[in-house]
Amino acid sequence: MRNPLGSKVVDIKPSGIRKFFDIVQETEGAISLGVGEPDFDTPWHIRDEGIYSLEKGRTFYTSNSGLKELRVEISNYIKRTQGVEYDPIKEVFVTVGGSEAIDLAMRAMLDPGDEVLIPQPSYVSYEPCAILADATPVIIELKEENEFRLTAQEVLDKVTDKTKILVLPFPNNPTGAVMEKEDLEAIAKVVIEKDLYVISDEIYGELSYKGKHVSIVSLPGMKERTILINGFSKAYAMTGWRLGYACGPEIIMKQMIKIHQFAIMCAPTTSQYAAVEALKNGDEDVRMMREEYNHRRRYLLNKFKEIGLPCFEPYGAFYVFPCIKKFGMSSDEFCTRLLTEEKLAVVPGTAFGDCGEGYIRISYAYSLENLKTAMERFERFISKL
Repeated sequence: MRNPLGSKVVDIKPSGIRKFFDIVQETEGAISLGVGEPDFDTPWHIRDEGIYSLEKGRTFYTSNSGLKELRVEISNYIKRTQGVEYDPIKEVFVTVGGSEAIDLAMRAMLDPGDEVLIPQPSYVSYEPCAILADATPVIIELKEENEFRLTAQEVLDKVTDKTKILVLPFPNNPTGAVMEKEDLEAIAKVVIEKDLYVISDEIYGELSYKGKHVSIVSLPGMKERTILINGFSKAYAMTGWRLGYACGPEIIMKQMIKIHQFAIMCAPTTSQYAAVEALKNGDEDVRMMREEYNHRRRYLLNKFKEIGLPCFEPYGAFYVFPCIKKFGMSSDEFCTRLLTEEKLAVVPGTAFGDCGEGYIRISYAYSLENLKTAMERFERFISKL
């Protein structure tokens, strides 16, 4: 029989995060600190709005772009947090999670041979999405000595006449790194000078522990060059609702919506009504969850200091990215042994790019009680090495 598979898809490696997630599901008594999913329930008033929408029979398709009311609230949210105005009709649309928006942006903007600059370690979807869009991913290795921030010089060093898009994955998964305004200003200068576009993934924007999150769209000349991507999964504990959004120039949004129209139709209606409530009345919920994450973050950093494990201080998202190079084994071997010997699952840094070798990602989107039990196992494991 003829091979039924396309080589482009076959050659893409499956997610390294899911590999360990699947193993831990089959390991009795295992604790997982591997999945980036809030342990909080979606706040009740948000769930209640979703339930009410069902009771009222609001179970039909919305427009391809999403509920107008939701797009207006998204526009209002960005204006009050970043001081940037988007036309809710022409420059905002609702997607099935932020991941769909990343895929759509790349497919709408890239031609074969175009290059996409992807800082790593970073979220697992960027590189495969670039490949699926027939573009060439170009990796920029982020460095711990720079607190895993992206520098303007690192961008310049990788730009060619084929470069079209720069991915800005901050606050960062897996490192927890953030970008300061002055970092973004230097990068914006390069982007404008080299005539590039930016995909700014700000899904963790509300989870910043070092002052207010700054988006590159707030800088002069960058709104028209940027696709801003965000969603409700992390800040509002709405992972299962599968809802995100993209904001950007109308000329790009039209093409992204076209693909969305044929592949998806529209995001879940119930989720959209719940998201309206989240944006209108969810600020206090976000503040409460952020404070709890920060408490857990400080606990882990203090614990690493006690046991002598080097870890730079992350100021965003809900991950720590400690270095395990001194143990003389690969990240994958370290994580496999930790799971086998202590029934504790964390994710090897290589799941987020080859330059993640020598690091592991630990999520603190888990209760403090679970973290304390997990760290007892972790400390016991490294004391044997």
